Amino acid sequence: MGARVRPSARAFITRHAAVIFYTVIFGLAFGPAIVLAGPGAFSDPTGLSGTGNAVATAADLGPVMLAAAVAAPLVYALIAVAVIALSSGRAGLRDLWSRLFRWRVGLPWYAFALLAAPLLWAGVQGALSLTSDVYVPGIVTADDKAGLLVTALVAGLVAGFFEEIAWTGFATDDLLRRHGVVAAGISLGLLWSVLHLPLYAGATYGGVPRELAVPVNLFAWPLPYRVLVVWAYSRTRSVLIAVLMHVPMTALGFVLGSAAMAGVPDVIFNLIFGAALWVVVAAVTVAGRRHSAPTGHPAYG
Repeated sequence: MGARVRPSARAFITRHAAVIFYTVIFGLAFGPAIVLAGPGAFSDPTGLSGTGNAVATAADLGPVMLAAAVAAPLVYALIAVAVIALSSGRAGLRDLWSRLFRWRVGLPWYAFALLAAPLLWAGVQGALSLTSDVYVPGIVTADDKAGLLVTALVAGLVAGFFEEIAWTGFATDDLLRRHGVVAAGISLGLLWSVLHLPLYAGATYGGVPRELAVPVNLFAWPLPYRVLVVWAYSRTRSVLIAVLMHVPMTALGFVLGSAAMAGVPDVIFNLIFGAALWVVVAAVTVAGRRHSAPTGHPAYG
């Protein structure tokens, strides 16, 4: 693919790779919603459903929007691969492949990726469940527990694998060439969170004003968690570790989430869980300053 790109075109793509990536990504994420639902899609709670109902669950999404939500991670991955191929050719693709399946990083990283934040999530929700039954995990009251677990696993694997090809394999690597871990993580976290706006903006939140509920859902815990993903990647250069961090967080949203938490309880959980993750970010940042950055990449650390 790379050999067919004219040198002048490749130079332009290489200089503006990040701009091209974000422009296409956000255009695809927001464009269809606005076209299908009109400019009021992000203020009208029925605007994104395509069914005339407020978006409270995936069942309220029309078939077009539901298909778009499922296909989005794959599309993001394909865009990232295309930008890398056009800007760096086969060498860039080989590098992406090597980072995607870099698994010799040590068992502690696997433990951190798979257990750290999920255990923290379970701990926060478990503590809150002692104060109110609304925090009882959804899997406890679900009629089809096996079906819910399968759905959670499939959603986690699809979202984790394909999204991290884009957000870690391309975007994180690009930002770390110019910024440190925290700055890169916050920048990427803001972009990554805003990209999910079409899935949240039309929802109803149990009487909580949308102006409060949407930012809390978008940023309270996803932002610090993205910083942790960037930190883990900066230490391992493994996209696989980022994938393994993403999978359980998506899956837990299905397993531990509950419709009973909608409204104030959901806001409380997100704020507490987010604060706990920021404590972890502060801890790994302080610890990271005690060690030198990995060789070959001065922006890490």
